[in-house]
Amino acid sequence: FLAPFQGVRYHLQDFAGQGNDPENEKKLFNLRHASLKNVIERIFGIFKSRFTIFKSAPPFLFKTQVEFVLVCASLHNFLRKECRSDEFPIEAVNEPSSSMLPVNEDHTFKPIIQSQEQERKDANA
Repeated sequence: FLAPFQGVRYHLQDFAGQGNDPENEKKLFNLRHASLKNVIERIFGIFKSRFTIFKSAPPFLFKTQVEFVLVCASLHNFLRKECRSDEFPIEAVNEPSSSMLPVNEDHTFKPIIQSQEQERKDANA
């Protein structure tokens, strides 16, 4: 984590207007830091609106939450590139289907993946 320099202009509106360009390296760093912070906050806003799992703290391990972010970022980028609409058909789920992945007590899929790897090894043996 790189924190902005304290006691130096930080907020983007401090740099707005003519003649308010950063005068030294610390002010330039703070300007870029504030700009990137705004981008990251906007991304989190998009994620919260598009993927409801991010609206509250999910009850998963931290590592699993990191994987959610990476998967959702990939899915978001794919949808922006390939789809013209955000409309998805909503289907009611009454019974668990065989396509749903079971989750372990620690909220990981590792044994499932290991069993799939074992099945591949057995098939190739």
